[in-house]
Amino acid sequence: MSDYKKQFEFWLNDSYFDDATKEELLGIRNNEKEIEERFYKDLEFGTGGLRGIIGAGTNRMNIYTVRKATQGLANYILKQGKKDPKVAIAYDSRRMSPEFADVAALCLAANGIKAYVFDELRPTPELSFAVRKLGCTSGIVVTASHNPPEYNGYKVYWEDGAQVSTPRDGEIIAEVNNVTDYHTVKTMDKEEAKKAGLYEVIGAEIDDAYMVELKKQIIHPEIIKQVAKDIVIVYTPLCGTGNKPVRRILKELGFENVYVVPEQENPDPNFTTLEYPNPEDPKAFTYALRLAKEKKADVVLATDPDADRLGIYCYDTKSGDYVPFTGNMSGMLIAEYILRERKANGTMPTNPALVKTIVTTNMADVITKDYGVDEIEVLTGFKYIGEQIKLFEQNKNHNYVFGLEESYGCLAGTHARDKDAVVAVMCLCEVAAWCKSKGITLWDQMLNMYEKYGYFNESQYAITLKGIEGSQKIKEMMDKLRANPPKNFGDLKVKEFRDYEMGTTLDIATGDKGKTNLPKSNVLYFDLEDNAWCCARPSGTEPKIKFYMGVKGTSIEDAKKKNEELTNAIKAII
Repeated sequence: MSDYKKQFEFWLNDSYFDDATKEELLGIRNNEKEIEERFYKDLEFGTGGLRGIIGAGTNRMNIYTVRKATQGLANYILKQGKKDPKVAIAYDSRRMSPEFADVAALCLAANGIKAYVFDELRPTPELSFAVRKLGCTSGIVVTASHNPPEYNGYKVYWEDGAQVSTPRDGEIIAEVNNVTDYHTVKTMDKEEAKKAGLYEVIGAEIDDAYMVELKKQIIHPEIIKQVAKDIVIVYTPLCGTGNKPVRRILKELGFENVYVVPEQENPDPNFTTLEYPNPEDPKAFTYALRLAKEKKADVVLATDPDADRLGIYCYDTKSGDYVPFTGNMSGMLIAEYILRERKANGTMPTNPALVKTIVTTNMADVITKDYGVDEIEVLTGFKYIGEQIKLFEQNKNHNYVFGLEESYGCLAGTHARDKDAVVAVMCLCEVAAWCKSKGITLWDQMLNMYEKYGYFNESQYAITLKGIEGSQKIKEMMDKLRANPPKNFGDLKVKEFRDYEMGTTLDIATGDKGKTNLPKSNVLYFDLEDNAWCCARPSGTEPKIKFYMGVKGTSIEDAKKKNEELTNAIKAII
């Protein structure tokens, strides 16, 4: 009998698993392919934690795989020898999120580790904030971010409030993988855990402290007051966690005309009104744009289900249309405003630094140079930006001002150590208020920045390849690019090839080799002629291989044309 069939039979017959699980498995007993998909491996606890389809099986998100992963985390925490370890836990609006949060909390409690559990759904960045506020050793957030509704996930944070990074992530993964017997996984009764002081519900007190920290990032409250009655904002939380905190912060800052999309205001684990709950997807804005036209909104905002990423549209007075902004565009609007205004009013810290990922717009290079701010580049994943804040504090060599990644995530301030869509909404609305006070729109300001810094244009091309075969195809594509890196993409020659998995750089013209000086990651980067670049990496959270690309043009049209040509060249190569 194959290994996956043995696992299937074990789950079906062992007394450890409940009747509902067994009933679900009986329903697929005659579906060989489905049994294999669910049991051919353990759901991987990767560098970001767990992410998978909800259901019974070793390769699925369920109470047993969540508890098993938590036992591994508990074992790791206890080995650190910290006195009275504590873990904060938050969760989003997805199916089984509250249940998974409790399963994790009660496993920790059974291991003598106190769990602080939020009383209801909360944004991921608030969990990051709570870890440090409560002096926790670690944090867990149950979320699958913007994945389709059949998914859920589980991310792990450390005491600095950032997602675990190298080498700690590998050490935790090893502990999780060491838990092979479900019968050794601990749990306890919830009421008993509460009586023992090992399970505590948190809520309003953390919300209040979080709001105080957010407001510290406002530079010109007087400008907001000046236009508060005139600026119109439409917002959708996309049926997730952003509704309450976003509305609260905007109200407390004085914005008077904030309209929330009613169909997407409340939590909905099925995301009924959404094909895909992702603010990067134009379809996610269908309801919001309809309301925006009705209310004549200046700006339209959407946060993803765990409220760590922000998408926006802005009204263009010249065309009468709403213009979509990429994460690079909105991030640059906020960054340029912060750097400009802090420099002007004398609140820029000494040795200021902006941190961005390697696939984020190169417009950041020009803007930071213009304002005398150091730019630090890190691998894809906001945990690497969070890690830099910790290193700045330890080494006292820089002061963090702003961080961003192209995938609609950014962070102003150091209250959290992960991307924060609540602070992004707040900052973006301040920029919109500043624009309103000058008689221009956010789109006008973006055009001003293009004229000053260059017409940068970035995009992404992704190929979805599901299941066992898909995973193998993705590996083959990366192996092919790594073994035979292209010398050119269309008419653009490759200047430098970087393999972050091997940690090497190659100058194509001279043959000189160097080091990337960044942690190992399965990423291939091609620095091209004419201020262009492209990059390939498998997604860490979805069954996709992603290709990122960026160009610089002489106009919007020229940049768009160059990007299309580069995208077609990438498609031809793969």
